[in-house]
Amino acid sequence: MSSTIVPCLRYADAPKMIDWLCETFGFARHLVVEDGSGGIAHAQLTLGPGMIMLGSKRADAFGDLQATPEALGGTTQSPYVVVADADRLYDKAKAAGAEIVMEIADQDHGGRLFSCRDPEGHLWNIGSYDPWAEA
Repeated sequence: MSSTIVPCLRYADAPKMIDWLCETFGFARHLVVEDGSGGIAHAQLTLGPGMIMLGSKRADAFGDLQATPEALGGTTQSPYVVVADADRLYDKAKAAGAEIVMEIADQDHGGRLFSCRDPEGHLWNIGSYDPWAEA
């Protein structure tokens, strides 16, 4: 049996953030289900073989379990996205208004890495180090 981990995120303005994530990081819309009230009930965005799921913040039993960074006052997790050219994505993220919290730099363990917050405060780590590659 194989397993896959898919990070799940909540956004105050999920439709806007879907556009931002696709335009800035290169995600593609795999499935987007609107909630009928201008929000997103469920979305799946892919990047290569990876995927994230996201939706609009909401006041229900599940919504009470998962907060936005604004409501939480920070984050407790951060996706790491493996890319071929971290410098190119650094430039795109900066131009798209991401808050760069860790400047792009070579890493001791290999590759180049930067960290940023998207417009709603989720922390993203973008790097060229591929932990699946053979050493």
